[in-house]
Amino acid sequence: MNRRSTALAAGIIVACVTGSFLALSRIHAVYPASPMDDVLFISSPEFVKKASLGYSGLLADIYWIRVVQYFGRKHLRDSKEYKALAPLLDITTTLDPNLVIAYEWGSTFLDQPPPSGAGDDAAAVELIRKGIRNNPNDWHLYFTLGFIQYLGQHDYIGAAQTFEDGSKVPNAHPWLKVMAAKMLSDAGNPETARYMWQNIYNESTDKNLKENAALHLACLVVDQEVPQLESLVAQFRRRAGRNPVSWRELSALGLRSIPRDPTGLPYVLRTDGTVVVADAKKLPFIHAGNPG
Repeated sequence: MNRRSTALAAGIIVACVTGSFLALSRIHAVYPASPMDDVLFISSPEFVKKASLGYSGLLADIYWIRVVQYFGRKHLRDSKEYKALAPLLDITTTLDPNLVIAYEWGSTFLDQPPPSGAGDDAAAVELIRKGIRNNPNDWHLYFTLGFIQYLGQHDYIGAAQTFEDGSKVPNAHPWLKVMAAKMLSDAGNPETARYMWQNIYNESTDKNLKENAALHLACLVVDQEVPQLESLVAQFRRRAGRNPVSWRELSALGLRSIPRDPTGLPYVLRTDGTVVVADAKKLPFIHAGNPG
């Protein structure tokens, strides 16, 4: 009798949570920019876990779907704020401490700068450290933490230690040891970032992760090419006493064709001599050549 009552209560709770998510989805469909996006009716992870009555794994999956939907809506609207993202991820990973995908992708959602993500390095690090505490033998989590420390926080010493710790985990990938050494010797070199992203692209079997790595590699190409193009513009200016009005004027300096960014669009030559990409939304991680 007690067992049946518990199962019935758990079923009701799961149905209510699912129903609330469906109701929110309906609200978002009618009011896409609704402030309800950032509302959490239950914000305590411990309360949600107790209320799951043993069905925490199922509830974690439901909350993870909520995280992905929330992030997707915000991302599509180029939102600058993701207020509910960290609390939702905390609830999800408290319900299922072994849901590794929530730590890996959740920390990525948190770490990426707006509008691509929340731009909250501290929350991303806190989440991935929670993942390591609960899954100490998963080397991917050490890699993700080191990655955030390196590119997000520029904490090269911390990243080196994390990569070193991860390299000691059973079946860890050999390049964690390599990354630990690079952090201590050559962290500021763009080639280190290129090495990291290239390894992710080569080794990952996850389609989304592979696409993300390819996008970062493309952005690194832009960061390399824009200064080179602006250097040519500066040479022309010293010779002619003015900025070039078109790319063709730089042919005498060795430019053989109109330069294009990795998306195939021509670079834009501005009247002030700066060079920018035509569509920065397609290259969200560039540091050079951003029109904004």
